[in-house]
Amino acid sequence: MPPPELWAGALSLLLIHSESGCSHSALNAARVLDRLCDATDIDDETRALCERASNRLSEGKGVAPTPQFGSPES
Repeated sequence: MPPPELWAGALSLLLIHSESGCSHSALNAARVLDRLCDATDIDDETRALCERASNRLSEGKGVAPTPQFGSPES
């Protein structure tokens, strides 16, 4: 099972996004949820819920991924 701090971090970022509309919090919450999805010891229903939430935060709200350092700018 993923550590409780990871779950708490995801919930905290979700609340910050919900309360302030901060797109960075949405992106970071999606990233934490993706890490939770990668855990091998969570059940399928929890994994599906994390994936759904991550997809909504990153795609549904128009949050763009953070550019990588050294990437050419378009």
